[in-house]
Amino acid sequence: MGFDDDLRSCAELVQNGDANRFQAVMAAPVAARELLFALYAFNVELSRAPWASSESMIAEMRLQWWRDLGAEIAVGKLARRHFVATPLARLLKPELAVVIDTMAEARRWDIYRDPFADEDEFDGYIDATSGGLLWMAAASLGAADEAVVREFGYGVGVANWLQAIPELEAQKRVPLLDGTPKGVRALAQKALKSLLNARVNGGRISPEAGVALLAGWQAEAILRQAIREPDRVASGALGQSEFRRRVGLIWRAAAGRW
Repeated sequence: MGFDDDLRSCAELVQNGDANRFQAVMAAPVAARELLFALYAFNVELSRAPWASSESMIAEMRLQWWRDLGAEIAVGKLARRHFVATPLARLLKPELAVVIDTMAEARRWDIYRDPFADEDEFDGYIDATSGGLLWMAAASLGAADEAVVREFGYGVGVANWLQAIPELEAQKRVPLLDGTPKGVRALAQKALKSLLNARVNGGRISPEAGVALLAGWQAEAILRQAIREPDRVASGALGQSEFRRRVGLIWRAAAGRW
C-alpha cells in the first residue's frame, strides 16, 4: 500500500517522540519501515497515555483504549479510525496483537507512584514494555525465537530505563529497587548478560527479523558505561556522542548485526 498520510504521521510522531528508534527505522530496509513506524508510533502513544492527565481515571481510560484496540486487531475486527491505530491494524499480525494488552497493563505502573514490589515485578515491566515491543516487531518481519528476542529486549529495556531515571525521579516515581551505585551496577550487569546471551543465540533470529533488533544498537555501550560509572545514571549523563551513535548504527545495519 505504501506510505499514506497515516504512516507519514506515524513517522513524524516517532521522529519527534523517539529519535533513536526513528534512526533505527531509517537504517532498516525500506520494506520493513511501514510496520516499524506503525509499531513505534503506537509505542510512543501508549507510553504517553499514563502521563496525559493527573487524573488516574483518565489515564486508565487512555490505556484501556489501546487495550480495546489490541483486542479488535486480534479477532480481525475493523479497527477504529486513528492515524496510528488504522495502519497498525493493517500491518500487525492478529496473533501478535495480544501483546498490546500486556504492554498496556504494564504501563499502569506509570500512572501511580508506588515503587516496584520486587525484582520480579520490575523484570516483568521491562519484559512487557521493551520485550513485548521488540517481539511484535521481529515476529512481524520474519522467523524468530521469542525467548531470544525477549532476552535481548530485556537488555535494551534496562539500558533505556537507566537513561530515563532522572526524568522519572523528577515525576516523583521510584524507578529502581536499589538506586545506589552498587544496585545500579548489579542491574546493568544483569541486563548486559541477558543482551550478550541473546547474541550468542542469534542464529535463532532470521536476518529479516533481526532488522527489528537494530533499535537496541546502543544498549551494550550504555550498559557498560553504567557498570563502569554508575553515578552517571542519577546525573543523566549516560549515552554516546552523536558521532559514535551514528557510526555504530551504520556499522550494525551494514553488517546485519544487532
